[in-house]
Amino acid sequence: MRIDILTLFPDMFDGPFRESILKRAVEKGLVEIYLHNIRDYSNDKHNRVDDYPYGGGAGMVMQIEPIAAVINKLRGERDYSEIIYMSPDGERLNQPIVNKLSLCGNIIILCGHYKGVDQRIRDHYITKEISIGDYVLTGGELAAAVVVDSVVRLIPGVISDETSALTDSFQDNLLSPPVYTRPAEFNGWKVPDILLSGHQANIDKWREDMAFKRTRLLRPDLLGGDRE
Repeated sequence: MRIDILTLFPDMFDGPFRESILKRAVEKGLVEIYLHNIRDYSNDKHNRVDDYPYGGGAGMVMQIEPIAAVINKLRGERDYSEIIYMSPDGERLNQPIVNKLSLCGNIIILCGHYKGVDQRIRDHYITKEISIGDYVLTGGELAAAVVVDSVVRLIPGVISDETSALTDSFQDNLLSPPVYTRPAEFNGWKVPDILLSGHQANIDKWREDMAFKRTRLLRPDLLGGDRE
């Protein structure tokens, strides 16, 4: 998979992409991540990429020309399954979306800033808009990093135990059951006996029951109900 990220602040990705699973995925050649500074495609002598909105109002708007220039360049070099714009009014990110994106060959992610991007970019270039929640960030970089992390970890070979990803929360619209590790007792707090029984069928049933109970308590909306 190849992921091209269009941003005004490429250095914001140094931390997330240089550590842990994402770093190993890149080093293994399982994913290619490229950062493109939108300012490099500006025709302005000061590399300006924003201007006042038509019709007045507060804030600035990212201009169409530099964004179109970088997207056109990338699309001239390869095909892309999705061109994603990180936006608070996009579709709420969830596990089914992540699962689908993990099957893509190449994707572009555009990070907005200021009051957003010229609407013509959204109308004519963007194929999918994604939000990570009902709140506003200073820019799309942190949201894009969340999308990349959630997608890349599902690529075969990225996680050493690939079955682990299949039991994550939300994969089956349920939260994960409680997990424990050694020691079996700490401060008088004991691991449930069922997990020490060695009876795998009973353990699996317990985990299924606990996942349902936790979901019903904490996220009943996932089961089609409302929190009581």
